[in-house]
Amino acid sequence: MTTPMVPAGHAKSAGRKAPSRPMTTAEDPIVTLHGVTKEFRVAQAPGPFAPRSTLRAVDDVAVSMARGETFGLVGESGSGKSTLGRLAVGLTEPTSGEVEFDGRILSQLRRPELRRARRDMQVVFQDPLGSLNPRMRIGEIIAEPLRVFENLSGSSLQDRVDELLRAVGLDPSRAHARPRTLSGGQRQRVGIARAIALNPSLVLADEAVSALDVSVQAQITNLLMDLRERLGLSYLFIAHGLPIVRHVAHRVGVMYLGRLVEVAPTETLFANPQHPYTRALLAASPDPDPAARRERIVLQGEPPSPMNLPSGCRFRTRCPIAREVCAAEAPPLVPLGGGHEVECHFPGEREKMAA
Repeated sequence: MTTPMVPAGHAKSAGRKAPSRPMTTAEDPIVTLHGVTKEFRVAQAPGPFAPRSTLRAVDDVAVSMARGETFGLVGESGSGKSTLGRLAVGLTEPTSGEVEFDGRILSQLRRPELRRARRDMQVVFQDPLGSLNPRMRIGEIIAEPLRVFENLSGSSLQDRVDELLRAVGLDPSRAHARPRTLSGGQRQRVGIARAIALNPSLVLADEAVSALDVSVQAQITNLLMDLRERLGLSYLFIAHGLPIVRHVAHRVGVMYLGRLVEVAPTETLFANPQHPYTRALLAASPDPDPAARRERIVLQGEPPSPMNLPSGCRFRTRCPIAREVCAAEAPPLVPLGGGHEVECHFPGEREKMAA
């Protein structure tokens, strides 16, 4: 196994401390985010003349991902997971910072170079029906990237489409069907076939199983893992379900209001979470063992508005162990060894955490 995805330290930004150590990168990285920030201008009220505020969806995130690794990204809705994923594969341009893919800074590539790079970065979207053109047949959907990027046609194109359908567990005879005639799991298999058609290096799976039934989730998850081993894929796997992330990911990153607050090898994170928000997420996750004793954590209030963030640590307004320093200073990035890092003034402290 290659070196997994590791946090790369955080670049200095306004109102934030410099990191406690220089940025580190994974061995043979496929993608690296260098202090990436993404802001959106959002209207405060309906209407074309309403005043606008700045929403910082991703705030100064630096992380590096190695080839062949699956990095799971978790957090509540609105935490910035999907925006970070879109930044990593070049679907969204950062407001500041740089995205480096396979040794090349995406913003420095000319259009032909960027077009070639895009074939190596593919996406499996959350909504398997909405991501497929309803007017096209399944075979046409899978064939489209092969026509555009590899100029395939005729029997060569048909043979490749059949091969891809078999690879994702669909009979080639379904090539003539339209998306509406397939089940949700079958549609997602078509989306996966399209994503792997060009032999990409990196696949963003953005909530790729969350819209499916539980039994189908397991089938699609196992398919993604099988393709990872067979094709040497790297996954950025975004999900709400922590059990699925634990099953598929080598490392896990936890996001809260645009910040990556904890990153660790998967089993380390689940066995010994150090950030109070991570512990709260794990405590709220269902456990298949009804006899298991779990830490009970109750977070107070709702997440702050991303357009009006608290001073210091942005989790402090809900944190059971927050103190004065948490309001005065942004938390440092604390390396704990073994690829485990946490952004907290009091990592691992559990005082008052249990309800």
